[in-house]
Amino acid sequence: MNRNLRARDIMTKGVQCVRQEQSLLDASRMMRDLNVGCLPICGDDERLQGLITDRDIVVKCCAEGKDPAKVRAGELAGTLHWVDAETNAQEALDTMEIHQIKRLPVIDVAGGHRLVGMITEANLAKNLSDEDIAEFAVRVYAAN
Repeated sequence: MNRNLRARDIMTKGVQCVRQEQSLLDASRMMRDLNVGCLPICGDDERLQGLITDRDIVVKCCAEGKDPAKVRAGELAGTLHWVDAETNAQEALDTMEIHQIKRLPVIDVAGGHRLVGMITEANLAKNLSDEDIAEFAVRVYAAN
């Protein structure tokens, strides 16, 4: 990876949030409409509170017999990992590998702690060598 790249250089911009109080049904419809498998969860203060994936909705709601129209997105926020927009891209990659995550929110700390983007596997594929992609896959998908 180019040593001069920062998180903001490789992220997808224009990420939309689901609100904490919105239902999982709302979140799933947003995912469908945006053609994404993950949404950031934001509070009333516009700050990132967590992430929710399509898998979270299926496993933690539907498979448990819960009504997705009644479960709020904020209830599934989970552990949150993120990087500052100015973080070196290699450090962002390392964060994803260490925590075995496939999506990493990017926050502009200097700009009011706003969510400005998301680093995904697709972003990595555009910026990593084939060897680096293979190493990432082994580290993130390796069985614990």
